[in-house]
Amino acid sequence: MEHLLGLLRINVLRGINLAVRDSCSSDPYLVVRLGKQKLKTRVVQNNLNPDWNEELTLSIIDSSTPIKVQVYDKDLFTPDDKMGDAEFDIKAFVEAVKMRLENVPSGTVITKLKPNRENCLAEEASIIWENGKVIQRMFLRLRNVERGEVELQLQWIDVPGSRGL
Repeated sequence: MEHLLGLLRINVLRGINLAVRDSCSSDPYLVVRLGKQKLKTRVVQNNLNPDWNEELTLSIIDSSTPIKVQVYDKDLFTPDDKMGDAEFDIKAFVEAVKMRLENVPSGTVITKLKPNRENCLAEEASIIWENGKVIQRMFLRLRNVERGEVELQLQWIDVPGSRGL
């Protein structure tokens, strides 16, 4: 616990225009990895635009380590097919959480992240102060695949007794 900065709740919202890996569709699920932590969403059958709406929570010890996202097609008799990957860092998000913005109006944009060659952002991502929490919503373009994006929303959770930010 003494090394823990806090928890990162990742709301895996949806996949958009994912790649076909079966005859005319796919059975996608998403995996989030950070160090030795590995979390998965449920499989959505026959859907290239799955709505997962699942919350996955990672323990954050080092905010400079990138978080990896991989999308797979679930197969019954063969290894699952890769449907692309992406990664994102949370440095700017953690810096926004450190600001302690209790007196700022809800809906205030703290910072904006622009897509570039070093990140997987498909479009500009805003970090917002909303209802007493720092929130970041992002669309990640999947790499190593012909097409596809995933939509995620991040939220920080302070843990009593942790090192904290």
